Amino acid sequence: MSSGRKVSGLVGILIVCGLIGWISTAPYLSNQGLGRTPGVIIGGTLTEPPTDLASLNGPRGPLTFKQAGFPPFVNYLSWVATSDGVITATRPDNGYWARRVRERGGDGWLRIEDSTYAMTATEVVGDARLPLLELWGQKAGRSLDEVPYSGAEPLRDWEVFVWTPQ
Repeated sequence: MSSGRKVSGLVGILIVCGLIGWISTAPYLSNQGLGRTPGVIIGGTLTEPPTDLASLNGPRGPLTFKQAGFPPFVNYLSWVATSDGVITATRPDNGYWARRVRERGGDGWLRIEDSTYAMTATEVVGDARLPLLELWGQKAGRSLDEVPYSGAEPLRDWEVFVWTPQ
């Protein structure tokens, strides 16, 4: 084997190792304007959820979540907490994480600041979604009839999931 082929092989191995290392530690970066690259490590300190989940509210940004199972992608969600659970919402476009909750169950982890909580997502359907969407929309300064961005459905049509402690 020539030295040129050895160098090419070594460079290829280094690129693959670097890419695997980056993917396994990088968070989902779309909120920072750096693309839609998933990570697989949620980080934070595993913590018992508070008895009153509403205590999690405050001037916090999006939460990070990771669903149980494979693939173990980490993503960001907008959220608002009530005393009984953490409300998240998503477009009604049969998106990957919502479909995965329906098909495989909702076990996973939510990270808010440095605390990570073992939680389970449950979809809320029908008119029962609307009061939850109102709470979620209030945090974002949106009404149910508002179209949050071009090409999206009105907020009242979005899918709602409530995360509760496992």
